[in-house]
Amino acid sequence: MTSESVIKYFVISPLMNQTVYQHIIVGAGFSGLCVAIRLRMSGMDDFVILERNDHIGGTWYDNAYPGAACDVESHLYSFSFEPNPSWSRQFGPQAEILRYMDHCVQKYELSERIRLRSNVTKAVFDEVQALWHLTTESGEQLSARHLITCSGGLSQPSFPDIKGWESYRGRLFHTARWDHSYDLSGKTVAVIGTGASAIQVVPAIAPQVAQLSLFQRTAPWIVAKSDGPIPESRQQLYARFPILQKLYRLRLYWVHELMAIGFVVSPAIMKLFGKIALRYLYKSVKDETLRKKLTPDYVIGCKRILMSNEYYPALQRSNVALVTATIDHIEQQGVVTRDGKLHDVDAIIMATGFQAAEGVIRFETIGLNGTDLNDAWRDGAEAYLGTSVAGFPNMYIVVGPNTGLGHTSMLLMIEAQVEYIISCLTAMNKRSAKYAMVKIDVQKEYNKKIQKELVGSIWQSGGCHSWYQMKNGKNVTLWPGFTFTFMRRTRHFDPSKYEWVQ
Repeated sequence: MTSESVIKYFVISPLMNQTVYQHIIVGAGFSGLCVAIRLRMSGMDDFVILERNDHIGGTWYDNAYPGAACDVESHLYSFSFEPNPSWSRQFGPQAEILRYMDHCVQKYELSERIRLRSNVTKAVFDEVQALWHLTTESGEQLSARHLITCSGGLSQPSFPDIKGWESYRGRLFHTARWDHSYDLSGKTVAVIGTGASAIQVVPAIAPQVAQLSLFQRTAPWIVAKSDGPIPESRQQLYARFPILQKLYRLRLYWVHELMAIGFVVSPAIMKLFGKIALRYLYKSVKDETLRKKLTPDYVIGCKRILMSNEYYPALQRSNVALVTATIDHIEQQGVVTRDGKLHDVDAIIMATGFQAAEGVIRFETIGLNGTDLNDAWRDGAEAYLGTSVAGFPNMYIVVGPNTGLGHTSMLLMIEAQVEYIISCLTAMNKRSAKYAMVKIDVQKEYNKKIQKELVGSIWQSGGCHSWYQMKNGKNVTLWPGFTFTFMRRTRHFDPSKYEWVQ
């Protein structure tokens, strides 16, 4: 992280003299910041943000590995109410995205409301007091009328079930927990995984390492990335005429939105898209043996489609080897594959993604009648509009179950959810209700329809198992449609869907 991106947030907030808040927000990523800003705009100014890290940013603070960048254009991957005319590249690099988030904190004066190094470990609803009681890792107790969790689906690193981790004597770390103190220069390195982080980190570190072995279980679909610097003249034009930036963002929105037709409406279209991606592979990789290893065996879109201009060239470097033999275990010296070969390496980098399907909320959450959210979600996470959960009053989830996207910017969903939450809070204040929670039959009917809509999608019919799904195959991650349909459903709050306790 660059020095100019650092803002000195208060670790101890003067607001903490209060024992009860109206709103506690868990997480200071894009979701948490959006909630805080909209609460402030709506005049609901009694809130605190609890962040487990020592800096805001969430995903964009954790994922500070070499080459980290967004795969959605900068002008769409930013708040609609806070446009940035000065994006330097078409696709924002990690450090620049983090600086944008720092800017939002400064502009909306959120610093004193953010408590860093405050990792929530437990939240319990008190029905008598109609309060949520939270406990942090340090043992601190906080209470609030409303709990808004913004932990994010990409917050808990996933490690594959491989034997022998504890015996390895080299350096081992996950891309989301990058060891910046370790110099990779001249080292032999193993990278496990070929997902979104791997295709960025491999090209970034390949020129400096002595040898890199990339362990691939499944070949990803990769398309070219229309990236590049945004001319200063264009940045100045957007700053002078904001309407032009809005129109460009609108254009980006509809270009991405049309892609959802292939994902959800007519998956057969993806076969044509697959031919385009294969043409890119054939153009980029001339070696027939390597090209065969890099050819996916499932329909494009079933797993996340990746974008890179550097990945294929990196794999053709003399010091890079693509290993497709299955990993058997880890030994003291390195990685052993099932063909009996030992890959002796100085460092192992896990590029294995996150617990997205199983890790919607990362702390123990207890609702009415002592119900544990983990028990309620044993067969898969469910919520109404991905936001409210039956049996858990006055609790709201941003980027909850089935709100993820495979085709466009998650900030669109985040803003829609936050507006819905603001409407719910406003309705509660008008009714002077103690608490409200979505009706169980409403939640069940909603999720029944969601799963039915997912059946015909590319994610369920494309012939693969992805991180979008639980081990049992249930997709609790993705939204099965267009973002404008989700916006329409969340635009108007319907009190009849909720139980109200005065």
